[in-house]
This record gives sequence, structure tokens and C-alpha cells, in this order.
Amino acid sequence: QVQLLETGGGSVQPGGSLSLSCVVSGGSFTNFDMGWFRQDPGKEREFVAGFRWTPHNIYYDDSVKGRFTVSGDTDRNTLYLQMNNLKPEDTAVYYCAVRSAEFVPMSIVTSYPYWGQGTQVTVSS
Repeated sequence: QVQLLETGGGSVQPGGSLSLSCVVSGGSFTNFDMGWFRQDPGKEREFVAGFRWTPHNIYYDDSVKGRFTVSGDTDRNTLYLQMNNLKPEDTAVYYCAVRSAEFVPMSIVTSYPYWGQGTQVTVSS
């Protein structure tokens, strides 16, 4: 059974940075597609970034491109999301998710069967 544990959320002022981690247990993330998503109360869960180890591909939503960076550590079986120049509109609960590699766009929320518990990110002055 695949399990995901996110850490690293918190509160920061606009322009600040946070780093999120997602530890994968029950399988090697090099065999999966991994996604970062976020959800604000009352809104739908939305795609932030996707990571595929083989072949190596990374995707970003336009709203975070140039500010967020996804990376992976195979030794720690951990996916990271470095968030820089944070804006108030980035405030949300952030989730990591895992699926078997598919030919479905990585932005499709319903294509991911495994989810972490989420971590709150708040950007406010």
C-alpha cells in the first residue's frame, strides 16, 4: 500500500519562500507519476506541478511557473516542492499524489489514487 506524508507547510509573507516534502512509502516513486496539487476552501483541487522520473519530465501550472520548482531524491524516496516569491493567491492546502505512469495528463486530479494528508500554506502580510 502506497502512503504519502507531506511536511513543510506554514505561514509566510508575500515574496517569501517555503519548501514542501512528500515522503513515499510502499513503493519507489521512480515508478510513478507524482503530482502536487492545492485546494482552497470552497474551490476545486487544482494542479500545481507534476514529476515523472522515467522518462524525466516536469510540468508546472502557468500560475507557478518560474516560482515553484519540483525535484526528487531517490535515496530518500522523497519529492520536494520549492516555492519562491509566494503570493497571497498561493494560500491553500497542498497535497502530493501518486499514480502509476499513464498517458493521461498529469493535471487530472481523478487519475491519482493515492494522496497525502495535505499541509497548509498561508501567504499573508
